[in-house]
Amino acid sequence: MSVKLESTHVSALNAAEESRRAAIPPRRRAATSSAGHPSRTLSIAASGTALVMAVFSGFVVNVGDSVRTFHAGVAGEAWGLSGMSLGLAAALLTAGAFADDLGHRRVLRCSAGLLAAASAAGALAPSMEILVAARVLQGVAGGGLLAAGLGSIGRTFPSGRARTHATAVWGAAVGAGVTVGPLAGAGLAAAVGWRSGFWVEAAAAAAVMTAAATLTELRTAAKVRLDLPGITTLGSGMTLLTAALVETRHGWSAVTTLVLFCAATLMLGAFAAVELRSRRPMLDPHLLAQPQFVASISGALFIGLAVVGLMSYAPALMQQALHISVIGSAAVLAAWSATSMVVALAAGSLPSRLPAQTRLIIGLSLAAVGELALTRLGTGTRWTRLVPGLFVTGLGTGIVNAALGRIAVQSVPHGRVAMGAGANNTARYLGGAAGAALMVSIASAGGAHRLIDGWNIATLVSAGSCALGVAIVASCRTSRRRSARPGRDRSRGNELRAVVPTPWTPPTPSGRLISQTASEGNPSTTNLDTRRTG
Repeated sequence: MSVKLESTHVSALNAAEESRRAAIPPRRRAATSSAGHPSRTLSIAASGTALVMAVFSGFVVNVGDSVRTFHAGVAGEAWGLSGMSLGLAAALLTAGAFADDLGHRRVLRCSAGLLAAASAAGALAPSMEILVAARVLQGVAGGGLLAAGLGSIGRTFPSGRARTHATAVWGAAVGAGVTVGPLAGAGLAAAVGWRSGFWVEAAAAAAVMTAAATLTELRTAAKVRLDLPGITTLGSGMTLLTAALVETRHGWSAVTTLVLFCAATLMLGAFAAVELRSRRPMLDPHLLAQPQFVASISGALFIGLAVVGLMSYAPALMQQALHISVIGSAAVLAAWSATSMVVALAAGSLPSRLPAQTRLIIGLSLAAVGELALTRLGTGTRWTRLVPGLFVTGLGTGIVNAALGRIAVQSVPHGRVAMGAGANNTARYLGGAAGAALMVSIASAGGAHRLIDGWNIATLVSAGSCALGVAIVASCRTSRRRSARPGRDRSRGNELRAVVPTPWTPPTPSGRLISQTASEGNPSTTNLDTRRTG
């Protein structure tokens, strides 16, 4: 069944991708596809995503224990909370490019192995500096799992209802990880100590690495020329930008903050210049002129800025201002995260013809309503007062998570789905880092005795940010409709309903396709004359 893509933009980008691949000699090609077991691919990708989100959110409720262990102070707490965000932002887009070029299974296995090693390092950390470094490495590894996981879903489920269901499962995995992480982290810390959570994460990552070995990849024994200048400039720019956002906790006009922002601007500008001149760009600059891709990035950015940022600060508010225990704050927060998980899974049953951009608008609107319900708290507020607002915000977040998974792989050429996933999640975690810094700045502006007043202002700012996100996504939707208006260019009518191509695999010089499963050890060959290549 054909699906509506971004008319001339996506068609042109797909054609350019196919032309580029056709021009590369067979020995230089590298094609990757997760084949044979769609349900296995989906379960492994969703499990890896849930694990990353659990690792990301579980440390939030235990950071105070680690700070007290190492006598680290406020600076240690800030970097402990933001270390994984830094690694994610720096690695996601690069990991997506690696997965497209080198193989989704390979990136999944390497990333899971790195996550296991980083988690073990966190468990054994002798100082706060080593613990922060371990969190950064967890973020780098998590970026590979997220980008390669969603990319493998995009390749395995090319279009239609199957992709809608698969991306809804992926969105539910995001909510599941955010739900389980704080509860498990708080429970383990209370029973055994905060280091035990890292050991559990290491074991889970090792299990994902083992499971990923069962996936099959279709590839040639080719070497790919990586965009090293792009990788270097982007990684440096994202690292500096995230560090600048973390440092805003000490003031937006502080010298360190301004220097980091300026350095990040220079490196990201250098990345843009490199990509514009590159014959094989990591991120095709033409995608930024595509309304659907812009909607994807905008939706991810604002759900991070307005929702993830606020919810990252919510446990601290509950513990410090409402005097709720660590485990209690994690349980109350589950009213948001568990709802988002259930709704994201249920979103897969919605008609596949309902555009992802429309779903983003609905989800962000509901999130804004929920955040408005979280305002006007007082000193005597009970935890039950938070539940309705968290529930409605969870409804919106679940819809957005499912839609983002779908639009992230739908808005890019088929051969670059992991890059699309990486770009989408990069926007989410940059938004989350900025939102967390903004929420802390607003909520703590009046001192410890006015935390609730600051929270009330922060929720209004978050709701306004959601409304701004709705306006931007809606403008992208309007632009798309105008570009697809009948009669505007009848010669391109057939491009308006493009069929997503099936995974394309180049022949080897001998005319045979090398298919290897890591758990089998030896490659097997398939005659291309009997295989449909799409």
